[in-house]
Amino acid sequence: MPADLARATDLVMRLMAIPGPSCREAAVAEFVVEQLADAGVNRSAIRFDRAHRRTGFDGNVGNLILKIKGNRRGPRRLLMAHMDTVPICVGSRPVRKNGRVASVDPKTGLGADDRAGAAVVLNTAIEMIQGERDHPPLTFLWTIQEEIGIQGVRHMNVSQLGRPRLSFNFDGGSPYKLTIGATGGYRMTIVVEGLASHAGGAPEQGVSAIAIAARAIADLDRHGWHGAIEKGRRRGTSNIGVIQGGAATNVVTDHVEIRAEARSHSPSFRQRIVREIEQAFLRAVGEVKNVFGVTGSVSISGQLDYESFRLSKKEPAVRAAREAVRAIGAEPTFFVCDGGLDANWMVVHGIPTVTLGCGQLFQHTCDEQLDVKAFHDACRIALQLATYSST
Repeated sequence: MPADLARATDLVMRLMAIPGPSCREAAVAEFVVEQLADAGVNRSAIRFDRAHRRTGFDGNVGNLILKIKGNRRGPRRLLMAHMDTVPICVGSRPVRKNGRVASVDPKTGLGADDRAGAAVVLNTAIEMIQGERDHPPLTFLWTIQEEIGIQGVRHMNVSQLGRPRLSFNFDGGSPYKLTIGATGGYRMTIVVEGLASHAGGAPEQGVSAIAIAARAIADLDRHGWHGAIEKGRRRGTSNIGVIQGGAATNVVTDHVEIRAEARSHSPSFRQRIVREIEQAFLRAVGEVKNVFGVTGSVSISGQLDYESFRLSKKEPAVRAAREAVRAIGAEPTFFVCDGGLDANWMVVHGIPTVTLGCGQLFQHTCDEQLDVKAFHDACRIALQLATYSST
């Protein structure tokens, strides 16, 4: 029995039209709950954890979890996707044309990242609930706050998942691309304090926090520690993404806040990048003085957003994903990405997770599209993963 692709298409079109950026996923979750209930799931079997209370952000709903019993023996499998979108997708009005879906409004993104994944997982859950298919125990998971540092999975209640042994995350890109590894990311907040003075009457008495920040950033760029970083055989990236400070041109700015990040597949090299950023700002503080020799100060805090990982091609979840792609007549490719995924924290939680795309194109832009054929193939692959019996 093939997957119900007409229903899947209807689900994804409706999901992409629901506003739900990070921390505001409740309406999306309610749609998923309604569809599951209409398919015959008792609402008491649908659970929410309280991850949104632990992330540090003002979220309005937790991760959504559904477990169903198997009708044959085998290790529990988990299918998952995140519910949130980036802010530019709020207001999406999806329309299908010539095998692609895009937003009618050119000023909004489509939201296929990751409502397409949410639809794939939802459609598969409905297939399992309503169909007469043999399958092992299954867990379906719709996560929150992925787009702001993979917060939902990081803070989830893993005990509610039922101890899955194989896990499959449906996110952006090609359904035939198996992402088996990803980089790790560290996020930093840097606060530079200077000394205010009148910029016209007594600029020499001030200590410019902007000048300190500018020297530090220029230092990082000049020595190859900003942007793409290559030091021998070691690779990574860093970015100064946000700078905020100052209120008037006639005041020497005494306070600047900066947000930055460092990434690398190597945890030790990522730590080296973080140290270089810290040292650049500390040096810059000592270089900027007023006429009396007074300097500013800097305070730096940070946290690991997600750790890097790489799964072996012999891992059961990887083998199952490869076989599922081949089962629909496609050839899988393996990929290690330079961004973060829900899979990063799933692996930390002890659940090996392969990520597959759903046909999303140009994600995080107003030109975002969904390739309908690829989306349908993702639905077929998900059905294979939920029912395949050789693993």
